[in-house]
Amino acid sequence: MSELKRVLDARGIAILTVGSVIGSGIFLVPSGVLRDSGGSVGLATLVWVVGGLLSFLGALTYAEMGAMNPQAGGLYLYLRDGFGRAVAFGYGWTLFLVIGAGTVATLAVASTNYLAALVPMSPVVQKAVAVGLAFGAGIINVFGTDRSTGILKWGTMLKLAAIALLVLVLPILGTGFRQVERVWPTMVTGGTLSAAGLALVSVLWAYEGWQYLTFMAGETIDPQRNFPKGLAFGVIALIVIYLLAATAYIAGLGPAGVAASTRVAADAASTVLGPIWGKLIAIPIIVSMITAAQANSLASARVYFAMARDGVFFRPMARIHPKYGTPAFAIVVAAVWAAVLAASGTFEVLLKYVIFVGWLFYGLGGLALIALRRKQPDTPRPFKVPGYPVTPVLFALSGFAIVVNTVYLDPQRGLIGLGAAALAVPVYYVWRAIAGTGGGAAP
Repeated sequence: MSELKRVLDARGIAILTVGSVIGSGIFLVPSGVLRDSGGSVGLATLVWVVGGLLSFLGALTYAEMGAMNPQAGGLYLYLRDGFGRAVAFGYGWTLFLVIGAGTVATLAVASTNYLAALVPMSPVVQKAVAVGLAFGAGIINVFGTDRSTGILKWGTMLKLAAIALLVLVLPILGTGFRQVERVWPTMVTGGTLSAAGLALVSVLWAYEGWQYLTFMAGETIDPQRNFPKGLAFGVIALIVIYLLAATAYIAGLGPAGVAASTRVAADAASTVLGPIWGKLIAIPIIVSMITAAQANSLASARVYFAMARDGVFFRPMARIHPKYGTPAFAIVVAAVWAAVLAASGTFEVLLKYVIFVGWLFYGLGGLALIALRRKQPDTPRPFKVPGYPVTPVLFALSGFAIVVNTVYLDPQRGLIGLGAAALAVPVYYVWRAIAGTGGGAAP
C-alpha cells in the first residue's frame, strides 16, 4: 500500500475540526479575555468575533490549497511548494519537536490534573497517568483513521453536550447578566485597543488547531468538494460555540466573577448548579482535552509522513501499515516523544518559548496561497478563496501580529523561540547531506 486510504467525508472533517480545537481553551481562556478587555463584555465579545472571523479567513485560505493539492501533509506541502523545502522543513521539525508533541503532553498533564481532583493520586501515579495518556492518545490512531474518527465523534459529542448544558442552564438560572454595569468602555483609547489586541492573542490560541485538518486532506473522499466544505463548517461551528459559551459564563458568574476565575466552566457550574456539578463538569473537560490530544496526534503524524516521503525525515515514517492503512510508524514515534515530554516536564519550557512560533508558519501558509497562484497559475483550483488577495493577507497579518506581540512583550522569550526555529534551517541541510538526497520521495 503506497497511499493513505480516503475515508473522511465533509462531516468527518468538520467533526475533526471541532474535536481538534476544543480542548481546554474554551473552559479557561474566557477569563483572561475579559480581564484583558478591561471587564467590558461588549469588547470581549467583539474580540471573540474578530478572532473567529480571522480563523475563518485562514480556513478559507487553506481550503483552496487543500482542494488544489489534496495530499497528506497539508501546511507542510503548501510551505514547501510556495517557499521551498527548507522553510517547510522548519515547520515540520518544530511541529515534531515542540508544537505537536508538546501540545499533546500539555493536554495529557492538564487532564490528569483535573482527574486528580476527582480521584486522589500521588504525584508519582499522577505523572504515570499523564505519560500513559500522552502515549495512548497517539497509539489509538494506529488502528485506522475511520476508527479514530469514530472515537473522536463520541468524545466531541460529550464535550458539546457539556457546553450545551451550560449554554442553556446558566442564562436561565444565573444572575450574572444583572451584574453587567456597562457593555462597552466609556472611552476608547490606545490602551484600550492594545488591551484588546492582547485579548485577541488568547482568542486566536483558543481557536488554534483547525490548521491541523489540512494534514488530513490526503484521506478525504472527493477532497475538492468535501475538504473545503468540512473545514468551513467546522470553523463556523466553533465561532458559534465559543460565543455562546463565553456569554453563558457571564450569565453564571457576572463579569467580575468570570474575570477572577481560573477555571471558569467549573466555577460557573458550581455557582449556579451547586458544588457537585462543579466537579462533574470536570469529566467532559477531561474527555475534551484527551480527544483534542488524540486529534492532534492523528493529524500531526501526516506531516512527518510527508517529510519522510520527501527524504528529509526518518524514512520508516513514510511507511503505511498494510492492514490499518495509517502511517503507523510515524504515529508511534510521535507518541513516544509526547510521552517523554510528559514524563520530563520539559514541555512546559519548550511550549513557553517556542509554541508562538507556530503562528509565524501559519501566517506564511496564508502567503503561500499568493505564491502558489503565481507559481502554478494553470493548476486546477476547484475551490477559490473569496476576497482574494485580501483574505489570505489579513489572516497572514494576524499570525505575524501574534509573533510580533510576543517578541514585544517578552523579548527574551521571543528571540529564543525564533532562534530555536531558525536552527531548523542548518539541520535541514545537514540532514540532506547525510541522507545524500536533494529531496526525492522516500521509498
